[in-house]
Amino acid sequence: MADTIKPEGDTQQLPRPARGGPRGRRSRPPGDVREARFESDGSPELTEKVVFINRSSKVVKGGRRFSFSALVVVGDKRGRVGIALGKASEVADAIRRGGELARTKMVSVLLKDATIPHEVLSRYGGAKILLRPASPGTGIIAGKTARAVLESAGVKDILSKSLGSNNAANVVKATLQGLLRLRLRETIYQGRGLEINKVAAPEPPQAIPPAA
Repeated sequence: MADTIKPEGDTQQLPRPARGGPRGRRSRPPGDVREARFESDGSPELTEKVVFINRSSKVVKGGRRFSFSALVVVGDKRGRVGIALGKASEVADAIRRGGELARTKMVSVLLKDATIPHEVLSRYGGAKILLRPASPGTGIIAGKTARAVLESAGVKDILSKSLGSNNAANVVKATLQGLLRLRLRETIYQGRGLEINKVAAPEPPQAIPPAA
């Protein structure tokens, strides 16, 4: 009996499964930031940034139920910033809820021109963030997660370093906690009942008369 030779190219291709489960969705990696600007009635323009989107599933009798959580940062780039975690069964609803909740949790931070007044080390959970003031023109030297909070607060020149966990939620909270710990010299002196001694500018040197 002669052997049957299968022609080349006659192969059966299996269908490629959808990524991220039945709905074909995946959670976004930490630091993957989306930015959206909007202007409400009579309020300054706010910047909304989606830092992280996570997907969780629950096994029930009929299959799986998926839910999403979105970590959103909102700020006016004038010293006010807020963060919140929105949860919903759809990604768009989770982002919307996170943005609305973040706008209600906005707090004010103290800045010095375009940078911060002093160095600060902040810890939250396993995350540690070191923030240092920088000279004009330096820019924001930070990762994507911490950059979202710093840009929303209005910082333009700063040096930062993440020294601990890279968990997006903890890094964002540690950065915000560090900004809330900032104090201006005038505020500290005022709380202690002291006055800032202003140093007088030196007088210009007088011209020496020529010798007779």
